[in-house]
Amino acid sequence: MALAQQAPETASPAAASLPSPAKDKGASGRGNWYASWGYSRQQYAPSDIRVSQPALGNDFTLRQVAGSDFPADLQETLGSITSLEFTNPQENIRIGRYLNAEKTFAIEFSLDHSKYNTNPNQSVAVSGKVANGTQPINGAMVLSPDNFIYNLHNGLNHIMVNAVWLHHLYGPENQPGDLQLISRVGAGILLPHADNVIFGNPNQVGPKNQNVCCTGSKDWWQINGWTTGVELGVRYAFYRSVYLELTSKLAYGSLKGVPVYQGTADHSLWMSEQVLSMGFHF
Repeated sequence: MALAQQAPETASPAAASLPSPAKDKGASGRGNWYASWGYSRQQYAPSDIRVSQPALGNDFTLRQVAGSDFPADLQETLGSITSLEFTNPQENIRIGRYLNAEKTFAIEFSLDHSKYNTNPNQSVAVSGKVANGTQPINGAMVLSPDNFIYNLHNGLNHIMVNAVWLHHLYGPENQPGDLQLISRVGAGILLPHADNVIFGNPNQVGPKNQNVCCTGSKDWWQINGWTTGVELGVRYAFYRSVYLELTSKLAYGSLKGVPVYQGTADHSLWMSEQVLSMGFHF
């Protein structure tokens, strides 16, 4: 007796019309990167600056010098955007990649284009020697524009690699309305451009379009030290992959060999920074 052959099973129309589960972006690789761009303000603790000019016999230290940042005004900021001169303001750039599917841990490259200048006309304690070592100095000096200007305006660049952690605080996770706590720990190099005057003599580096970077004594930007810092704040997703971020950062920097007229300067400083930025995932 012949057996009837069983017909193959076919999916019902309802089952066939069901969409397949969406791929998690962490698994597919999409959305694992992010980038942001923002502006900042900095405050600096009083610090010591040592100036060494061997050819002139000068070696002296200025104690507890007060310094501040140099923010661009609104007109300069808008002009820098239209002319693509993004290094005029005190800008901040972050580019990172998540290393887990939950997107709670990332490794990141950061650039803080901060700026520093000594406050003019302040009186500071100074000790050391000048005039080929024939004149010891140990007293007070007024930092007037004629005898001492020390600016890192283009700028005091903190270039760092950071470990980044995110923690959900409120709202739908990984969607618009998501509020997260964000923290960073990192370290890297200091790449300043020095613009200073010591006893009426300006330093000479550049020009910017010829000697650009990074190790020559006449380069516009020079690697002059190292930096490390921590950062804490919040990130808010407000439209699809776009977010706003507000953070506060504390950093320490050690500068060695900053170019001055016929010599160098050594300078260590503590910086507090507030950063407001906008970013996106891709």
